[in-house]
Amino acid sequence: MSREYAESRIREALKNAKGNATRARQQVMAWTFEDPKLLQALTRPHLTGIVAYAVNRVINRQETEEDEAAIPDIPESLNMGPETFGREILKALSSTNNPMFGQEMSAPSPGRKQASQSHIDAMKSLAKGKKKKSDF
Repeated sequence: MSREYAESRIREALKNAKGNATRARQQVMAWTFEDPKLLQALTRPHLTGIVAYAVNRVINRQETEEDEAAIPDIPESLNMGPETFGREILKALSSTNNPMFGQEMSAPSPGRKQASQSHIDAMKSLAKGKKKKSDF
């Protein structure tokens, strides 16, 4: 019954809007504020997803608040000596294999490692279809 009721109200809104879907949507939205039966008929198929979204939103908000509470008001400075500060950045800047900013797609791809002999043997035995007793 509720589906038929919603569809009849939507047809009425389309008739009032002379086929204009946007105006019909606006009319149905306005009716839902005055007609809880229409609102329930429209939302019933989606209620599980709506409730799940609302619960997850509250859970995520609580986790965010807990994480923010764990952040100290005054951050502690890192105790790095001059010999370690920025070493990784300097290595990256001095390397010739690193891509330029914005040109990551044209960067040289890292080479593949050569397969080990045990890997090659395993692939050959799979191709032949042999089974070892230790496999099963």
